[in-house]
Amino acid sequence: MKKRIVIKIGSNVLTRKDGKLDITRMSSLVDQVVNLHEEGNDIVLISSGAVASGKSEIKVSKNLDAMSSRQLYSSIGQAKLINRYYELFKEQGVCCGQVLTTKESFSTRLEYLTQKHCMEIMLNHKVIPIVNENDTISVTELMFTDNDELSGLIASMINADMLIILSNIDGIYDGAPSDLRSKVIPFIYPGEKNLEIFIQAGKSTFGRGGMLTKSRIAMKVAEEGIEVVIANGKTDNILNNLVHKPEETVCTRFVPNVKQTSSIKKWIAHSDGFTKGEVVVNRGAEDALFSERASSILLVGVVDIKGDFEKEDIVRIMNEDGEQLGIGCVAYNSKEAFDNIGKKDMKPLIHYDYMYLYV
Repeated sequence: MKKRIVIKIGSNVLTRKDGKLDITRMSSLVDQVVNLHEEGNDIVLISSGAVASGKSEIKVSKNLDAMSSRQLYSSIGQAKLINRYYELFKEQGVCCGQVLTTKESFSTRLEYLTQKHCMEIMLNHKVIPIVNENDTISVTELMFTDNDELSGLIASMINADMLIILSNIDGIYDGAPSDLRSKVIPFIYPGEKNLEIFIQAGKSTFGRGGMLTKSRIAMKVAEEGIEVVIANGKTDNILNNLVHKPEETVCTRFVPNVKQTSSIKKWIAHSDGFTKGEVVVNRGAEDALFSERASSILLVGVVDIKGDFEKEDIVRIMNEDGEQLGIGCVAYNSKEAFDNIGKKDMKPLIHYDYMYLYV
């Protein structure tokens, strides 16, 4: 059966120890992607490696700050990386295209839908999108945690069936990966918590994130109804095996929630970094939100409005103890909301359809 698959390839998969591109590994992964593509699957690649690739091409002054170095490396490495992908795919008669984005480009519904439309057009014309963050213009405060975060957002945006995150280890272990007694956790089910006790918080050699980031993104995406797999990108034929021989392949699979999440809720779920203010609800409203009935946030249940926001901005939903309950898209600006706190018979401040609650 045809699937829509997002594949994220980490820096440590694509680069050698000296920081140069591992062309042999890259070629093998492209071969596997082409195979899945020719079977009729829609494939989107999220590819790291630009900064690491650029580092191998130029030496910079020790006085150059980290952000400037990243911009320089990325500008060189991105051209090198996409050219290599283009040639590898072209050799097999497959067309690919580059999509560079920034976190800020997902901050409004219009920009979000514009990017979605671009990728849908590419997929409809059998073009494989190769996505990466545009590090040359990304500001530190508005950067993705790493491409794991970006891959989760893309998977949700295009309503993928499956997100594959390729790292340099086999999955999530029940102990330190270096400990021979540790084993890969094969399945993680919806609602499972405390994975942090198994996961080391260290970052990878070339990437910005680590396994803790991967697991958090995976849990969120699986909660939205998308299967997520974390596997070793350096294992031979890994992509074909994950799709065709799942029961025989060592990896960690996040089992998707059977309850599907709407497109608008998926966008809101990944908008944590774009919130403009806070809506504080009372205990009764909090209980209603987490009851079995679908409940919106009414102004009668609001006790405080914080921050300066406009209608349709994303805000944090807080309880009176200062705990964040979720995020949502508001139907009033902050002044209107504040002036009408506690009032009845008004349209919801945050409608259920425009809200994402943390379980």
